[in-house]
Amino acid sequence: QVPLVESGGGLVQAGGSLRLSCAASGRTFSRYAMVWFRQTPGKDREFVAGITWSGGWTYYADSVKGRFTISRDNAKNTVYLQMNNLKPEDTAVYYCAARPDILTGEVDYWGQGTQVTVSS
Repeated sequence: QVPLVESGGGLVQAGGSLRLSCAASGRTFSRYAMVWFRQTPGKDREFVAGITWSGGWTYYADSVKGRFTISRDNAKNTVYLQMNNLKPEDTAVYYCAARPDILTGEVDYWGQGTQVTVSS
């Protein structure tokens, strides 16, 4: 089991910043790629950013590239999503997830989600 708990969501004005954190428990955290997804009502969950188990490679959705940064600290069992220059269209529930591959495959573990709201 790798329970995941997100934090750091909230309300921010357009152009502002937030940093999401995802804390994991369990000794196998460092074996997983970690991924952030987001979801708005009526839409499928969409990929936002991912990072390999070593942290050596990252990948971003085009919509967030240049504004969001994913990182991880395996010693703290935590992955982060720094979000800058936020836009109203970034409003969503953000979920962190653990899976063997950064880009493909089933997610093994999901967090409970944290709401991010960006006002215009």
